[in-house]
Amino acid sequence: MTVERVELTETLKRAGLSPYQADAYITVLELGSAPVARVADACSVPDPRIYDVLRDLEGKGYIEIYDQDSLYARATDLDAILNDLNSRVSRITAATEEIKRRWNEPSTEQSTVSIVTRFETVIKNAQEFIREAKSQVNVSVAVDDFEQLRPALHDATDRGVQVNLSIHTPESDETALPDPNKLSDVCSEARHRRLPSPFAVIVDRTKTCFAPHTGSTNEYGILVDDRTHTYVFHWYFLTTQWDTWKPIYSSTDDGPPIEYVDIRYCVHDVAPLINDGATVSVRIEGTHTESGAKRTIEGVLSDIIVTGPEDAADVEVIASYGGQVALVVDTGNNLVEVGGWGAMVEDIEAHRITLVDVT
Repeated sequence: MTVERVELTETLKRAGLSPYQADAYITVLELGSAPVARVADACSVPDPRIYDVLRDLEGKGYIEIYDQDSLYARATDLDAILNDLNSRVSRITAATEEIKRRWNEPSTEQSTVSIVTRFETVIKNAQEFIREAKSQVNVSVAVDDFEQLRPALHDATDRGVQVNLSIHTPESDETALPDPNKLSDVCSEARHRRLPSPFAVIVDRTKTCFAPHTGSTNEYGILVDDRTHTYVFHWYFLTTQWDTWKPIYSSTDDGPPIEYVDIRYCVHDVAPLINDGATVSVRIEGTHTESGAKRTIEGVLSDIIVTGPEDAADVEVIASYGGQVALVVDTGNNLVEVGGWGAMVEDIEAHRITLVDVT
């Protein structure tokens, strides 16, 4: 069998013919109109199979069988066959291009981190993420973009989600800030950053929307659906957009019950109370760090764990808590260690901490 015939046979096999069908069809092409018995002699198809193979080819439209003293076979009009083969080639080419596209540009649904080119896409995803929020939303936003997010933030606040809102303006311009008295329906606390900043929305410890500020050289956005990557953006928000700027609105009362979704802020507030000998009662809602099962416990704070400098729990800047931060809760039956976001060595990862009472 010549090289050309072998290659043609392999191509026809890839086009959907069986090895016997490909061999018989090439033989019919070479012989032209010929008796079936001669086709059988000229190809590798066993004699008992030749009629079935040729009937199959006829059913596919490749040949026709007719009676002329004996059964003959001949190739049909080539246009239909060539159109079919060209169609298969086009589909393979299209599939190749689609594979390349998906490799180079994975879609949002298939990737934990995606790069997009339009800010409108970032805003749209931020609105969707906020509407699905269950416990916490951190937002760094310019005034104009805040107005686009206002309906979603209102709905989240109305559902009991803690919304931390950082609004940034150029330099010290406060004239464009929304009225602080009208922020109660869209956030739990708001702060004013007096510098231009990137757009960032961080939701429930798992989802992030980020885009550079308007003065950036390149316009792009990042969409994240992943706990580990989101943790990095959380610390970016905490250290640059939140911790060093004064509140312009807060819904938090001075007395209990007070709710926290970040253990570091809870430790910051209760450490002085524990040092003064107060009895602090808390309720912890979270998950068991080994099984992932939901856990809710209540009890009295027995101890606070903050690794680092000896006075780490007394510092004013929350971002200074870079090591382990944990609460030890006496439930009356045992001592339970409670950690924050990403807890591994503690018994429980806290999602919401309620300071129930202080005596």
